[in-house]
Amino acid sequence: MTDQARSPHTPDRVGQEDADTSAARDKGKDSQSERTRLAAAAFEVAAEGILILDASYRVLELNEAFCRLSGYSRQDIVGRDIMELTSSPDLREQFLTIHEALQQEGCWQGELVESRKDGQLYPQWVRLRVARDERGEITNIIAFVSDVSQRRQVEERLRYLTHYDELTGLANRRQLQEQLQEACQHIRPGSSLTLLYIDLDRFKILNDSLGHEVADRLLYQISRRLMHTLPNAEAIARLSGDEFAILLDTHQSLSSLSQIGRKLLSKIRKPILIENRELVISASIGISLMPEHARDPSDLLRRANIAMQQAKHLGGNTLQFFTDGLRTSSLEKLQMEHELRKALSSGQLEVFYQPRLDLHSKRIEAVEALVRWRHPEHGLIAPGQFIDLAEETGLIIPLGEQVLRQACQQTHQWRQAGEADLRVSVNLSVKQLRQGNFVSLVRQVLEETGLAPERLELELTESQLLDDIDNAINICRQLRALGVQLAIDDFGTGYSSLSYLKRFPVNYVKIDRSFISELDLTDEGAAIARAIIAMVHALGLKAVAEGVEIQAQMDFLAAQGCDEVQGYLLCKPVEAARLLEFIRAHGLLP
Repeated sequence: MTDQARSPHTPDRVGQEDADTSAARDKGKDSQSERTRLAAAAFEVAAEGILILDASYRVLELNEAFCRLSGYSRQDIVGRDIMELTSSPDLREQFLTIHEALQQEGCWQGELVESRKDGQLYPQWVRLRVARDERGEITNIIAFVSDVSQRRQVEERLRYLTHYDELTGLANRRQLQEQLQEACQHIRPGSSLTLLYIDLDRFKILNDSLGHEVADRLLYQISRRLMHTLPNAEAIARLSGDEFAILLDTHQSLSSLSQIGRKLLSKIRKPILIENRELVISASIGISLMPEHARDPSDLLRRANIAMQQAKHLGGNTLQFFTDGLRTSSLEKLQMEHELRKALSSGQLEVFYQPRLDLHSKRIEAVEALVRWRHPEHGLIAPGQFIDLAEETGLIIPLGEQVLRQACQQTHQWRQAGEADLRVSVNLSVKQLRQGNFVSLVRQVLEETGLAPERLELELTESQLLDDIDNAINICRQLRALGVQLAIDDFGTGYSSLSYLKRFPVNYVKIDRSFISELDLTDEGAAIARAIIAMVHALGLKAVAEGVEIQAQMDFLAAQGCDEVQGYLLCKPVEAARLLEFIRAHGLLP
């Protein structure tokens, strides 16, 4: 009989079906066995601690991860009631809540503080899940346990850093403000809150020259000195890089507070030995009182800061109490800053020029570019009234670029028109030197204005050069490589050292006007001027005298071989058009 003719219920067919059913059953068993094996493996290798409990909270099984985090072995735990093992007051207090959540919702999670086998407490994050039978009754409870010690440490660290300075351990600005708020609410009758705002003098120079590690160690030592000097202060805080504040709850006189301030200044100035280097730094301190000077914590802090700025303006290493006059001055500075920003964007800044006479050729070979502010309401404002503010606020950067660009453009225009072939001298700020792109800026301005590099002279003061010698030398060399001329301004007011003068690739040295003004008054003034000119010539440089106001001064300088002079005897700083008129009128064109 053929296969097609066989009955579906023949013995052969039935036997085949039985075999298929048996194979499927065996395959199902194998699959179930594989799932069980995989589940057991996952149970053991899980990073999380896992406990399996029965409905009565008795431990049936646990994995290796739980043994590692708790310190218990399987023999210690299996078969025991979890409540017998715990030493956690959290678990005992919350047991009923946890039990009800498992009964009603089938799950619970939360943080508990538990102890390891050795008694060490640690925070753990626990997630509980239940397994139920076909009737809905709980048969097992599975606990997933994680050690969150490290996470809690990080959170505690973050909470700490929210209120305290990491380097010094002092309160930070936020913590101080909270302490100020609290103290203001509890000022005793007849008492005052006193805030001392402390800023280290010239700290940035030290930081830039010696590096952050040394600077940080210095800040730490200063913080210890503040704490040791005033151990009973209400608060001592580090507000920012080199700024500190001290809060005192006191009814002391201004004289007593002055003594406290002077004591702090003295302690701060004592040498600090770091890496076999003895460092000395001073500070400026501003003091404000509540309720005398301020109505709220913000005012108290702000006015102490204003007083500190005044102390710094006075030269540093001193203290200053807040006064209403300082507040007025501060408001005026804010207003002037606003107006100066507007002046920069609206073309109110003009460049005036003062001629320099070459004593050998008797011609005007160079001019100095000097900025003036033509204010729409106050008229012409001299630089002495706004340059310091520009330095403080950083506006000197755009201001300096404007002056440089205008001066180069005007000088090139004079030459293009055949009116005068002059060299223009432009003063620089130390902040311009610290710009990473300053040399590139000079190159760009020369290219855009068309001025030949040798027709530009840049002036730097002694103090600017010595502020960061290595950086200054590097920039000077790059500028000289461009072909730009360089001059040291106000020579004689600083170190006036032959050794440092030799290190800078300069072309001109300008003798400070203070020596020129004494030429006709004292033999000493004449001797100093004569010595400077000789020293400058010995180095192959040219000497320029500033502030020449009378003929006798010019005659003396000419006799000593001084190369160039400038001053009111020749001409005051004037606008570009008037400068040309002066040069033509006196026949001084080169």
